[in-house]
Amino acid sequence: MSESLADNISLDSSKRTWLIASGCAGAVGGLAAAVPFISSFQPSERAKAAGAAVEADISNLKLGEKMTVEWRGKPVWIVRRTPEMLAALPTIDSQLVDPNSTRKPAEQAPEYARNATRSIKPEVLVVVGICTHLGCSPNDKFTTGPQPSLPDDWKGGFFCPCHGSTFDLAGRVFKNKPAPDNLEIPPHMYLSDTKLLIGDDKKA
Repeated sequence: MSESLADNISLDSSKRTWLIASGCAGAVGGLAAAVPFISSFQPSERAKAAGAAVEADISNLKLGEKMTVEWRGKPVWIVRRTPEMLAALPTIDSQLVDPNSTRKPAEQAPEYARNATRSIKPEVLVVVGICTHLGCSPNDKFTTGPQPSLPDDWKGGFFCPCHGSTFDLAGRVFKNKPAPDNLEIPPHMYLSDTKLLIGDDKKA
């Protein structure tokens, strides 16, 4: 093979390698540029931490059932109370620390939830599922009557297994328990009969 032909082959090989390398670099660069663009459509961690409002569809929530959504990293419970559950609420006022939510009102409940049912619509309870003692999450105890760690005349509610605090089906704390306050009612509003917005009540 002549020296000139060998030089041409070497040149073509070098050019091909350079083109492939450039193409790969371009593809990687394009992909890298696309990633921030795509991620810009997703909520940032800062926005999540700031507590952006979340929607909850309650159309399939039956009477006596509870669903949970997350807001500001906290569990928010939505309970569709039965007529029996609602009827039991005023019968236990004397057993509660703050039956009318008058203690620390601004912290415990928005003004529209400072009523006998602590709700906008009596049937639907919206409450933060975190015990006001040390931040544990209570368990559902909707079944009425005698049960371990609960009074014999239990009307249904929530029980915190950490230190034994009990709350009724409006999130109100019972007397002589470690938890000092009722469960928090978060800001919320109805977007429709079956859709709630948790964390925003500007139209309420």
